[in-house]
Amino acid sequence: MSEILSISLNKKAIQEILQIEIQKRLAELKTDVVFWDLKELSRRTNMSIPFIKEQFFFNHDFPKYKVGAKWLMPVKETEKYLLNWLKQQPRS
Repeated sequence: MSEILSISLNKKAIQEILQIEIQKRLAELKTDVVFWDLKELSRRTNMSIPFIKEQFFFNHDFPKYKVGAKWLMPVKETEKYLLNWLKQQPRS
């Protein structure tokens, strides 16, 4: 007696599920880090450290905390600040 196993896959449904799962994982990765240091802020924004310091780092409302000799910036607060800061820049 021989049994045949048949599997039918809905390609569109699989792609939709995969897309949802990828978006979930990307969201998790983005929030995985709680703080950035100055070097990471520079890397994430594609701005040099001197430029960051000159433009907004020392603004009183920029979210930063000095722990020992290291500056730490909360990721979510910093992202929000940077988006607002960018919107306020003059357009050429």
